[in-house]
Amino acid sequence: MQLRYAFRIDPTPGQRIALARAFGCARVVFNDAVALRNHARQQGLPFITDAELSCLVITQAKQTPERCWLGEVSAVVLQQAPADACVAFRNFFASLAGTRKGPKLGPPRLRSRKDNRQAIRFTRNARFAITAVGKLRLPKIGDVAVRWSRRLPSEPSSVTVVKDAAGRYFASFVVEAAEAPLPATEAETGIDLGLTHFAVLSGGRKIDSPRFLRRAEKNLKRAHKALSRKERGSKNRAKARVRVAGRHAKVADARREFHHQLSTKLIRENPAIYVEDLAVKGLARTGLAKSVHDSGWASFIGMVEYKAKLYGRTFVKIGRFFPSSKLCSACGALAEQMPLAVRRWTCPCGVTHDRDVNAEINIRAEGRRIVAAGRKPVPEMGGKRRRKTPAETGKTPAPAPRGEREGTVDETGSHRSAA
Repeated sequence: MQLRYAFRIDPTPGQRIALARAFGCARVVFNDAVALRNHARQQGLPFITDAELSCLVITQAKQTPERCWLGEVSAVVLQQAPADACVAFRNFFASLAGTRKGPKLGPPRLRSRKDNRQAIRFTRNARFAITAVGKLRLPKIGDVAVRWSRRLPSEPSSVTVVKDAAGRYFASFVVEAAEAPLPATEAETGIDLGLTHFAVLSGGRKIDSPRFLRRAEKNLKRAHKALSRKERGSKNRAKARVRVAGRHAKVADARREFHHQLSTKLIRENPAIYVEDLAVKGLARTGLAKSVHDSGWASFIGMVEYKAKLYGRTFVKIGRFFPSSKLCSACGALAEQMPLAVRRWTCPCGVTHDRDVNAEINIRAEGRRIVAAGRKPVPEMGGKRRRKTPAETGKTPAPAPRGEREGTVDETGSHRSAA
């Protein structure tokens, strides 16, 4: 499977200028590609193919006085920009047609030099390389120092250079990682995610929520207040903006590190992990939005999922409508209501439950049933499903009597003429 390995890089002042030039050229080419396709659609012109689009925004544009400076950067960087635009258009069209899984997507938007994130991508055609001394050699940029924290498992197929809102530079390598199954153990766990505790595991173990954003809220408030007092367009305001972005980046980094450590620990200890599929987007529109975003449930579940696949573990998502909190794990009785304020409740059978511990037991039991039944854990949302054939539904029509009608029977059960 393909994984991304990101490392901090330290470009020199001259290399930062070269990277800024590459960011700008890639952004302009992307915007030209989006503008050309939008113009063709508005004017009723024929659809511009991917090859024609690349020729117009790169090859022909370099020959004009307005875009002659595109030749100052690597050609591969420019080629990736219209390719990204074409992928964005295909995803938009697939979303309109209903063939794309996931949430609905809008048309591609133009990129701005004021965006919080700037990125360029080098593929193998660019002939980037890692030198013997551990530097990243990029065409028309030079050898960039990399802060290596571990070795790459294989030769990278591409590298993306990213500049974030805090002014930090990263190199993100795409590598092919072989699956490495871990030794089998007998333990397994369900995961009940929450706000009082980040997660409740098997045996009633509770993982406290670090609340990184809440802990840094005082310093963030002070930094935002200092930013609001700076004059718009001034250099001091630009410096204050970078300071605010840097503090937010520290919070995000701490949360990501916590998720990585906990997910790795769970994968090593448990051969089977069951987790509830939460409607995070819906919860983020409630009064608990700040706490939900601070927890980062979706990011954590994604880490557990890909690590389970990498290390040969069983990972199951339970349907979000499964009543894990209202279901008694002892007798199976279902409570009518269970407000969030109720943390302990007593079932009519006489068993007193801790809300989160009871939910974890039910999630684990439901996950076991799903695995035993061999069903897919949770149907993916969105997209159109293929209509089942009569043979699959068990409703295949009986053959017609000999001599009554000749022909064949199609998938819908109606007769077609042999001619």
